[in-house]
Amino acid sequence: MKEIIWQLAGAFFGSLGFSILYNIKRDKLFPAAFGGFLSWGIYLLFAPLQLSDAVRYLIATFFVTLYAELMARKMKTPATLFLVPATIPLIPGGSLYYTMQALTMGNREEFYERGVYTLLLAGAIAGGILLAMTAWRIVARLTQLEYMQKR
Repeated sequence: MKEIIWQLAGAFFGSLGFSILYNIKRDKLFPAAFGGFLSWGIYLLFAPLQLSDAVRYLIATFFVTLYAELMARKMKTPATLFLVPATIPLIPGGSLYYTMQALTMGNREEFYERGVYTLLLAGAIAGGILLAMTAWRIVARLTQLEYMQKR
């Protein structure tokens, strides 16, 4: 339990650091950093289900993208302001490091294996964003259409 708390704190403060680096305004810093906490929390929440890392990345990114869209509407700002810091904890930096290490050491088999894994994680992040934004747009269009029909 203690390790999970440290991980969530690291995700929050890591996202906070990137939010400061991106010059996000003071009133939006906490919601942006909370997105990182949320993304890593969702990733950890699905660990007991024995899902692959890529599926957990996809699910976490899906929900954090919905969070970014909600916060964007609430705070009247672009969703990317919340989405970028929220996905920072999910970036497969360690995997990419070991991929490049295998390349520089000349270990082709390990390079290919780790490279495919890294691309899979990156694709899961992109897929989660794409799925959530598509779902958001569909729901927005349907509710707008329903509103127009009632008028």
